[in-house]
Amino acid sequence: MQSLSKTEEDLMNHLWKHEKAFMKDLLDSYPEPKPATTTVATLLKRMTDKGFVDYKLYGKSREYFPLVKKKDYFSKHVNGLIKNFFNDSASQFASFFTQETNLTKEELEDLKKLIDSEIKNK
Repeated sequence: MQSLSKTEEDLMNHLWKHEKAFMKDLLDSYPEPKPATTTVATLLKRMTDKGFVDYKLYGKSREYFPLVKKKDYFSKHVNGLIKNFFNDSASQFASFFTQETNLTKEELEDLKKLIDSEIKNK
């Protein structure tokens, strides 16, 4: 799977929220200052070429939809991150993540519950 640029990822997030959307819906979901229509059109073209997005044609209007689930995209990224930056060590990643992200005690407790639950399920 190829990766998306930061601006493509941003647009993809809007599309994941909508599940399917016309250009107008996507533009409306951006905060001010909104990107130019041509910019969004170019990004959508690139993302279609990369296999992340497809569309249905209704007359001249295109309704775009994601071909990749958000969870799948980000799990691939996180796994790549662990492999490339943390010597393929999940514990090195977890150590970095918990120490460098300023998590509250409550957030750390929630993480611990998630991990304990996963351990039970394995």
